[in-house]
Amino acid sequence: MNSPTTVAPDSSPSVAAPSARLHGRVIARSALSQQTENAMFALLASHFAGVERTTFERDLAEKNSVVLIEDDQKILRGFSTLRVYQTTAPGFPVTIIYSGDTIVERGCWGSPALPRTWIHLVQQVAPVDRGEVYWLLLTSGYRTYRFLSVFFRTFYPRYDEPTPAPGQALLDAIAAERFGSRYDAATGLVRFEHPHRLADDLAGVPTGRAADAHVEFFLARNPGFVSGDELACLTRIHDTNLTPAGRRMARPPSGARQDDTSSSEAQPHPPHTPRRSEAEPR
Repeated sequence: MNSPTTVAPDSSPSVAAPSARLHGRVIARSALSQQTENAMFALLASHFAGVERTTFERDLAEKNSVVLIEDDQKILRGFSTLRVYQTTAPGFPVTIIYSGDTIVERGCWGSPALPRTWIHLVQQVAPVDRGEVYWLLLTSGYRTYRFLSVFFRTFYPRYDEPTPAPGQALLDAIAAERFGSRYDAATGLVRFEHPHRLADDLAGVPTGRAADAHVEFFLARNPGFVSGDELACLTRIHDTNLTPAGRRMARPPSGARQDDTSSSEAQPHPPHTPRRSEAEPR
């Protein structure tokens, strides 16, 4: 039985010390305790505006697995929800890993605990006998978009090459199946009726950040990100598609837990990708 996640007395996330040691673990969505679910919602609501409990719960109910990031005191510092499913929407069978609500507490940005645990999870759940496996990511923030370039060699859309026709057709088919009319194939954006919007202090782009080619591309492709518009992205989940940083994350853990003591391998930008349940995954 998993140890319960500790929630701060006021039911809002506590602030982690910069040196906090983080651990990642994966549990089935059905095994989540009410206490952990409450902590997840509180953490999400502290980083996004417009977060509704009913939407959060609806989105969560459609997921298979949850990655929990905790410190040594079992306090929740981050999480990511995932749904794994098979589809023939592109005209052939593929497995899709769809990311739902994802957030890491600000004081823990730079930790590799989430990407390391996430990559190990998708390697385990990706069936080797059911065709290719793809990660469908929606992002309303440049930090999450940069996650792709840090850990994956090939992904779309991207600044340095147009999306190949087969790749675009694959993305369009998967996104249209999942989001229906909320997906605009012409722009590659998904717009929800009740979008999650980054908190004001997270929505800005720091000085110098826009000079990064990937960030510049994201801002140009998704100018409405501040309002919660989501850019649909796709990358293949396969060992050969991992960057050197991705391969480091994929190395077998030395212990039973995905521990973090250093930020040298960490994602350079904190992930936070909220999704809407009816839409988002929905």
